[in-house]
Amino acid sequence: MSKKTYVKIVRKTNPRIPKLIENLKQVSRDNDVLIWKDVASRLEKPRQNYAEVNLSKINRYANENETVLIPGKVLGSGAIAKAANVVALGFSATAREKITDLGGKCLTIEQILEENPKGSGIRILQ
Repeated sequence: MSKKTYVKIVRKTNPRIPKLIENLKQVSRDNDVLIWKDVASRLEKPRQNYAEVNLSKINRYANENETVLIPGKVLGSGAIAKAANVVALGFSATAREKITDLGGKCLTIEQILEENPKGSGIRILQ
């Protein structure tokens, strides 16, 4: 890890983020999968630049029963009409409620990393 990358990771105030970035990079190297490296690079950026995606955007771009990854937070604004598996760093309470009411799942990035280390069938939204 370069010194510049190390400094970016160390100055994160949330202790969960540096561990997650390291895990993402390790799984990316072990399985030769670029999706996790991409997510790690997005999480290395300042928190201001994390994705904040509303449910209406997920509804617009996700297919039924598709896994969608948001490298940031999912917000509850808008309506969702499809049961999708949503993976994110965080969820608002209303977003979590609306997704689960339709039969979808709300997963953390750590959970999907264990379930699907190859990263197949995942779409990144920002």
